[in-house]
Amino acid sequence: MGSTTARNDEGRGRSDHGTGSGTIGGAGGANGGPAVTGGLGRRDVIKRSAAIGLAAVPTTGFLASCASGSGGTDKQVDKGEKTEKNPLGVNGSAPLEFVLFDGGFGTEYAQDAVKVYEKTYPKAKVKFSSTQKIQSTLQPRFNGGTPPDLIDNSGAEQMDMGVLVGKKQLADLTPLLDAPSYDDPAKKVRDTLRPGVVEMGQFDGDPVWIMYYAYMVYGVWYSQTALDKLDAEYPETWDAMLALCAKAKKKGIAGWTYAGKYPYYVPFSLYPFIGKIGGREVLEAIDNLEPNAWKHPAVKAGFEAYYELFKKGYILQGTPGLDHIQSQTAWTEGKALFIPNGSWVENEAASTTPKDFEMKVAAPSSLDSSDKLPFGTLWASGGEPFVVPAHSKNPDGGMEQLRIMLSEESSKNFTSKVKSLSSFNGGTDGLTLSSALKSGEEALAKAGDNVLNPRLQDWYVALQKEKIGAGAIGEMMAGRMTPAEAIKKCQEYADAVAKDSSVKHYKHR
Repeated sequence: MGSTTARNDEGRGRSDHGTGSGTIGGAGGANGGPAVTGGLGRRDVIKRSAAIGLAAVPTTGFLASCASGSGGTDKQVDKGEKTEKNPLGVNGSAPLEFVLFDGGFGTEYAQDAVKVYEKTYPKAKVKFSSTQKIQSTLQPRFNGGTPPDLIDNSGAEQMDMGVLVGKKQLADLTPLLDAPSYDDPAKKVRDTLRPGVVEMGQFDGDPVWIMYYAYMVYGVWYSQTALDKLDAEYPETWDAMLALCAKAKKKGIAGWTYAGKYPYYVPFSLYPFIGKIGGREVLEAIDNLEPNAWKHPAVKAGFEAYYELFKKGYILQGTPGLDHIQSQTAWTEGKALFIPNGSWVENEAASTTPKDFEMKVAAPSSLDSSDKLPFGTLWASGGEPFVVPAHSKNPDGGMEQLRIMLSEESSKNFTSKVKSLSSFNGGTDGLTLSSALKSGEEALAKAGDNVLNPRLQDWYVALQKEKIGAGAIGEMMAGRMTPAEAIKKCQEYADAVAKDSSVKHYKHR
């Protein structure tokens, strides 16, 4: 939600090796339009199913008291002198504390950037640490008014960004964005970023509260080698997807798997599928918590299509009990063809990925010829949300560390070490890209303007993960709810948040 998300999962492995390579090139991919089945769209042939049962919904406890403090008890450090080389006026002798989420990207890329900070400010003592337990580690410090200066707020224990913004616990990063870039003083930092990154960090109005450092491509991940063995191409229509799953099943291979313990991974392909069917306005209405947004026909069609994977037995047996690592391992071991995921998966699954796997990502298949958007429509956005707490001791230092990380050198280091794009618009020149990273670049090029960016996982973390993800979509994919029941639950959950006056609400601008 990454973790949207932003990355929103448990800890990640750190092993890192390529899975095939290629130099970055132009756009690729086929251009075939969605097929029609016997004169009828998929909506006409998908059968509604009877209820199988209901399951208990996990309770919300996400950041219930986080950021309740009114401010730090310790004064912030004195500002330093602003110079051409120190545009943010960093106090060069002040300590800096940096806490990183220890996930799929590991820690090395951040530690390398810390070394640059230490070289630039040799009198500064930098305390760098990493954890998979961001919320439980840092919530008490926010409450006590003593947060670190820079945080990678990601993982399963990601602090609720909407709560932090609503309680004014984050520093506005506009000074960073308007500062000269690390490489070119004639360019502002904001002018070096990929499209949409600045907007993602905004919630209400102009302030920018979050800097998403990675740039994620979400979608349906697969092994080209596995498809080649079945003499198949990636299915561009849902009928072709079901036909390929049936073919794989006869060979003892499941069509799909996913992180059953964290079913908010499923939306990484389901949400853009819904947006493709009904248009981006469907996803925006959901983000805006509009009444009946979940009852849109595109949501019904998307849910029923995915439920068909369960009904036809195309999901790897035992998937509801698998976490993200176990499901990815089953996938890299060839037990399933497809997995909904984000571009961190290459680095995270590296230790179990065969050298000849040829990992790739694709946009969701078309449902039928009446889809509002063309094949190639996908979800791509910033990931790994970095924040500077408003009441930290050295917020200028936190922003300066980010400015260093958004340099071309740090960006290339990040891409080469973790096999992911950064939000720096470039940083791939001269690099040999793996098949996964190259396919992500090609998918972005094919999507063009048809890039979707659902915000539910950023604006309402608990709603997306615990309620809609686990309490509805996860139950449906496990066969414990019908699509109609899951949709009803999603709408109930969204309505409850919309009516909750204690929650700050956000809307697409």
